[in-house]
Amino acid sequence: MTKTANSESRTSPLAGKHVLIVGGTSGIGLATARQARDAGAKVTVVGSDRERTRNVAAGNAFDGWRAADVTDTDAIYAALADIEHVDHLVLMAGSFVAGKVLEADVIYLRRAFEERIWASIHVLRALGDKLASDASITFISGALADRPNAYGTAVLAAASAAMEAFARGLAVELAPRRVNTLSPGPIDTPILSKTLGEGRQAYVEALTRTLPLHRLGTPEEAGDAVVFLMANGWMNGAVLNIDGGSRLV
Repeated sequence: MTKTANSESRTSPLAGKHVLIVGGTSGIGLATARQARDAGAKVTVVGSDRERTRNVAAGNAFDGWRAADVTDTDAIYAALADIEHVDHLVLMAGSFVAGKVLEADVIYLRRAFEERIWASIHVLRALGDKLASDASITFISGALADRPNAYGTAVLAAASAAMEAFARGLAVELAPRRVNTLSPGPIDTPILSKTLGEGRQAYVEALTRTLPLHRLGTPEEAGDAVVFLMANGWMNGAVLNIDGGSRLV
């Protein structure tokens, strides 16, 4: 017998759960939000731009939205003040911070850690006991954590690796809450165009020639992996690589 969408929603581990996604208005975060919604979860997204976040939430029939720059501590606490309960927390915020250590502005380079480690700490502190005792928390790192390059990504690689170590520590500190990290390889998200501009197409073409699957991953494929980390109650303290084998080449 073929299940209907409604019956699948009722049997999903996410059905009726509140999923809060910081960085949920584009890319992997948005794909995750849509898939969680389709699994029957109540979804609240947090984005940096108020109007965009409101429009994304309305256009996707999400249950709620908040606006906050994750590097603004006061904004984080204000945005989350009226959140009553969270079953699954997903932190996807973070820009592509690239600059050579001996040349780039240090304040700019610090954003790699501000947007990831410190933003995550403040979100967790803002939620406090509102985060369910059996909640899941999912961070994002990236392939740079394993394979940094010589193109000004040393600090971003360090921040990505730090997220993985942070998650393992929190899996012990916050137990029995579960804490995992998604490590995506090359994913075709809007950040590529924002970062590379007119050079995007040439970059993608060169990259796909070397990747084992000869293509970039999709936000939906990465989002599906986040949903897995939320839904599988035995995943804890893990790094889930979803990279199409890019670590092998």
